[in-house]
Amino acid sequence: MLSAQSIQIIKSTVPVLEVHGVTITKRFYQLLFTNHPELLNIFNQANQKQGRQQAALANAVYAAALHIENLAAIIPVVKQIGHKHRSLGVKPEHYPVVGKYLLMAIKDVLGEAATDDILNAWAEAYGMIADAFISIEAEMYEETHSQAGGWEGFRPFRVQRKEKESDVIASFYLVPEDGGAIASFEPGQYLSVKIDKEGAEYTQIRQYSLSDAPGKPYYRITVKREDADQDRSAGNVSTYLHQHMEEGSTLWLSAPAGDFILNTADERPVVLISGGVGLTPMLSMVNTLTGKYPERPVTFIHAAQNGDVHAMRQHMNALAGKHPQLSVYYCYEKPTERDRELQLFHKEGYVDLPWLQSVIKNADAHFYFCGPTPFMAEINRSLKQWGVPDADIHFEFFGPAASLEPAAVS
Repeated sequence: MLSAQSIQIIKSTVPVLEVHGVTITKRFYQLLFTNHPELLNIFNQANQKQGRQQAALANAVYAAALHIENLAAIIPVVKQIGHKHRSLGVKPEHYPVVGKYLLMAIKDVLGEAATDDILNAWAEAYGMIADAFISIEAEMYEETHSQAGGWEGFRPFRVQRKEKESDVIASFYLVPEDGGAIASFEPGQYLSVKIDKEGAEYTQIRQYSLSDAPGKPYYRITVKREDADQDRSAGNVSTYLHQHMEEGSTLWLSAPAGDFILNTADERPVVLISGGVGLTPMLSMVNTLTGKYPERPVTFIHAAQNGDVHAMRQHMNALAGKHPQLSVYYCYEKPTERDRELQLFHKEGYVDLPWLQSVIKNADAHFYFCGPTPFMAEINRSLKQWGVPDADIHFEFFGPAASLEPAAVS
């Protein structure tokens, strides 16, 4: 338990974290990687460059300070991050290193305002939070390793099949090179893929949602090639997978992870809403629902720029033709002339609340959505405006968790 004095001191720093949180976490990562460059083998360097990792950590620190009197309130966040840590291979020995440089960053940014009392209180608080992470992750490691088909660390898989799904999306069917069993997973979970490119200084690890139902003799990931544009450079791992991974190639995977999962206990209808490659976890969910829960109504809504980049359309249309409880709708932002001629979509522009209300037959449902952050923010806003309770709203970020509400940390 934290002392009453430490609790009071931590609470007093909440306004400071609102102002300086991201500056502190930026300095933290500078110190961490300067002194321990080997950790760049674990962290996503693209998220570092885009500032997403710094913002995510700043919000986590802010949440810890805000709930310092009741740290149980942040356990769901700890578990969410714990899944990612387990999939990356974060171990207990990493936590003291992180704590050391986080305190140094606080001191560097706040200067004389970071008194010994403040630093000691944060050291005490960090110790408690780290213990929570270590304990929860230890359970995850044990559960993953001990389950049927489970394994520890990264395991080599062979690309059994590669299929083009659209101009920018491809699916990879992966089977273990050792010929052994593979761990099951929950619809919505992801795999971590480790790439060791020739000539690269560090390995690269990325998470990709499993895009088929569990229970198959393979894992399937469906990957969008992230090409360079005026806002960002090309995706190192996605372009590598598209350009270099062919049938027979080897990929190293950690066991499935993630807390964005389909609720199979509730019999109410399900609404799946995706934007772009955000459809990948939804494919796992819809394949599971139609295969195992044929009486449960499902509405599948997908938004894409146009038909050229719309993956899995034929699969979804065929699925809807076989399963009358499944309704499928497509929204194209900029449809091509071919899209119009063949009537491949149901709405032009963006997914909005009036259209959602026109195609969703029952709002008393579980809503799952995934896609670009602005897309998810709009879906979240629309559902809340419609009166859908938070307990029925589920979403997944590709990358570090962010907020769909106005940012708590600036």
